[in-house]
Amino acid sequence: ILATRSARRGEAAASRIRRETGNNEVLFMHLDLASLRSVRAFASTFLRQEPQLHLLINNAGVSAGGTTEDGFSLPFQVNHLGHFLLTQLLLERLRSCAPSRVVIVASSAHCAGRLRPERLGRPPSGLFSTFQDYCDSKLANVLHARELATREQDTRVTCYAVHPGFVNTSLFRHAPPWLKPLLLPMAWLLFLEAAEGARAVLDCATLDGLEPLSGRYF
Repeated sequence: ILATRSARRGEAAASRIRRETGNNEVLFMHLDLASLRSVRAFASTFLRQEPQLHLLINNAGVSAGGTTEDGFSLPFQVNHLGHFLLTQLLLERLRSCAPSRVVIVASSAHCAGRLRPERLGRPPSGLFSTFQDYCDSKLANVLHARELATREQDTRVTCYAVHPGFVNTSLFRHAPPWLKPLLLPMAWLLFLEAAEGARAVLDCATLDGLEPLSGRYF
């Protein structure tokens, strides 16, 4: 199941995967992580329609943006809060289908993250507030994986945070206009292609024997 915001792109991707793999059970379902209402609606529909869930990959990400309808910064909600809520809503199904895995796409940018509980999810201030907001969300990803693994250690639900490398995707589409002339050529010249970036994520999703490493950052 491809859970994504754009119906046009999601349906096209699902159709291409069905065509290239011969697997007709690849489906698109609408999910907008910038709306907690959408997250709840998706989870409700999924749980009603799908009896099995063995793997959840929390992959969506944005680098900058404004404020969501829920009052949080766009990067922090899309990169962390939306994924956190989705995972919690699907956790019982993951437990009932165990062994199962949650893979959270994080980033080495978490090293520069600073979480302030009194302002959690609110845009930070300062000259580099956009970058700081992204780093904070990635630190939240890594901590989410660590804590979820701890809480689920007796359930056969395991969790992994993974940095896929610097990947040339549309991650920087919301970056400030003054930063794009620097980021876009650098991404084109130096970053991995999306298929290469997916390898580390897929390793955490599929490799045998990773269970003792639940909660780790890859």
